[in-house]
Amino acid sequence: MKYVCLSYLGPSNWETMSERDRKASMEEFFAYLAGMRKNGHIIGGEALQSAETATTLRWRNGKVAITDGPYAETKEQLAGFWIVEARDLNHAIQLMSKNPAVRGGAIEIRPAKHHADISDVLSASKGAS
Repeated sequence: MKYVCLSYLGPSNWETMSERDRKASMEEFFAYLAGMRKNGHIIGGEALQSAETATTLRWRNGKVAITDGPYAETKEQLAGFWIVEARDLNHAIQLMSKNPAVRGGAIEIRPAKHHADISDVLSASKGAS
């Protein structure tokens, strides 16, 4: 089963680390990812630019409103995501609990919708146009 794992970092994590600690953290993270790839658990993922570069769209008063920057004012900001293949939620939790990023913030795990679910939505939208 596929899970989308969202990585959130606190405001003082990366910026307050020494250069030596940053390097050690990245080495640990790359080793973790290499093991996940080797075992076929990583399907994809990306790091994200800082939350200040975000653009948020919301429906307001019958039209789309655009807000520069993150919509939610929170201390933790979305930093990246992974798409992980795991047997079940417990397996996904085991895999992501070893991710070094969990120590610097939080990792949210959500089951991905099955491809058929998305195909149904896309098919229905074609009929509505």
